[in-house]
Amino acid sequence: MIKSPMDDSQTFLVDENTSVNKFRWRLLKNDERQIMSLSQKYNLPDIISKIICSRNISIDEAKDYINPQIKNLLPSPFILKDMDKAVSRIVSAIYKGESIGIFGDYDVDGATSTAILYRFLYDVGVKHIYIHIPDRQTEGYGLNTDGLKELQKKGASLVVAVDCGITGFDAVDMANQMNLDIVIADHHESEVKVPDAIAVVDPKRIDDDSHLNYLAACGVVFLLTVALNKTLRDEGYYKEKGISEPDLFSYLDLVALGTVCDVVPLIGVNRAFVSVGIKVMAKRQNVGLKALCDISGVNTSPTVYHLGYILGPRINAGGRVGNSAISADLLTTRNPLTADNLATKLNNFNIERKDIEANVLREAFEKVSSELKPDDNFIFISGHNWHTGVIGIIAGRIKERYNLPTCVATIDENGIANGSGRSIPEIDLGTAIIKAKEMGILTEGGGHSMAAGFTLSQDKIEEFKKFLHNYVEHSTQSQKIIPVLNIDSVIDITGINSELIKKLSILEPFGTANDEPRFAILHAKLTGSDALNGGHIRCYFASDNGRSISAICYKCIDTEMGEILLSEIGNRFNLAGKIRSNEWNGKKHIQFIIEDIAKE
Repeated sequence: MIKSPMDDSQTFLVDENTSVNKFRWRLLKNDERQIMSLSQKYNLPDIISKIICSRNISIDEAKDYINPQIKNLLPSPFILKDMDKAVSRIVSAIYKGESIGIFGDYDVDGATSTAILYRFLYDVGVKHIYIHIPDRQTEGYGLNTDGLKELQKKGASLVVAVDCGITGFDAVDMANQMNLDIVIADHHESEVKVPDAIAVVDPKRIDDDSHLNYLAACGVVFLLTVALNKTLRDEGYYKEKGISEPDLFSYLDLVALGTVCDVVPLIGVNRAFVSVGIKVMAKRQNVGLKALCDISGVNTSPTVYHLGYILGPRINAGGRVGNSAISADLLTTRNPLTADNLATKLNNFNIERKDIEANVLREAFEKVSSELKPDDNFIFISGHNWHTGVIGIIAGRIKERYNLPTCVATIDENGIANGSGRSIPEIDLGTAIIKAKEMGILTEGGGHSMAAGFTLSQDKIEEFKKFLHNYVEHSTQSQKIIPVLNIDSVIDITGINSELIKKLSILEPFGTANDEPRFAILHAKLTGSDALNGGHIRCYFASDNGRSISAICYKCIDTEMGEILLSEIGNRFNLAGKIRSNEWNGKKHIQFIIEDIAKE
């Protein structure tokens, strides 16, 4: 539920009437004694201790936050419901030499989950491993009978569904009739019932009390490999076979990639997965990831930005506009020539995806502009034969601009609407989709709090809109959603330097639930600006003492903020955004990333 936004205990630097993007800027409060204690105990700069405190991290938790280690944060995988059953069935298949199928999803989390399990099974000597990634256009999301039949036809007697399956009731029932065993390793929202599989490992099961519901599917699958490895070791499998145990740490580059790209909270063991996984990726041991880094120009040590905005979109592109299986093939191959070929294909698919996205986005924004009413508490738009591979991205772009839960659907010639939704922190969209499916409004649907997918008949769209309206009304207690930008600190342009960048790196990796620190600069004078390719605007601001800072505002050329930045040279503004070091042509310079501005 949303608390009243006008809480007297909060300090708002800017209100929604002043902010160009209609945000309230909230300066986060801190306990000065706790800041001092943190600084003294861990020898931290005060600004870092202040930011850590603002994230509600206790002094005892700070050690693992600052230096997240797998050995300190990795839970026992067997605390997950049904993990013992999953391990028992898979270990039995390994011993008996069964052929094992992996049924994955077509996004980054699905591709990395598939690759982690494939690599483990290959490393422990499974001879026949078959992968099926459904085609987004022809099969849609999740377990389906045709895909399972294909895996069984190839010889699989056991199929492990990764990043899907928790809502695959019909497919699992059909598999049972086919005498095909199913193990599910998922992380999406669960209904009260779960499919009748051999094992259903999902921390979002209603009856799971592991408290690991923040994991991406790749994290769940990695814990599955940890459990499998321990069991095989304890049973003497490696000695019996005369082989070495797999190096599970070598899979952490994949875990980091899937965790970042699925936008799950970077808390607990997820923080260690990403922190350690990026270091593993820097060694460039996975030939597929190496090839992808090479073709996309990632020639320095990778960062969360590279994973989320450079590598991730290319891996996603296969499932969006190309061949769904290519991404998993890239991440599992051990042949450098094959990897180069697949990486090139994904890079080309990504270029194609951008063109398709631009065309649909233009049409989608026109629809929102004409259909959105001032009091609407969510956005739902649809178009005929929009490409299904980009509607999730479109929903995300609209959500970012309007700060409302957004669903975008494409309607085919048979009157079937396939949709994708993106949400805001106040609204749990995954739960909404599950409820709508249980009520018979949707024929298919699933997801998590911030993102979901769904299918429904065109004649059910108005009923679905009414359901969403009521759901959001209830979730917000009928209050208007006014977005808030949390400000970690007010800073002067003089204080923005390489030393500050070095200090901020202590807080990495950044992501959901560990946001990159956001700063406010007050009374800054706009001294110049120019438009860049891609719809970005570069500008320069100066303080009263003459110090200046280069800034950039991404994809804002056609927005009110873009118009102001290009036309109001000489005026003073308050700025909200991030501080980053940018490298161009071998030179590093500091840049302020503008998220919002407010006129004085």
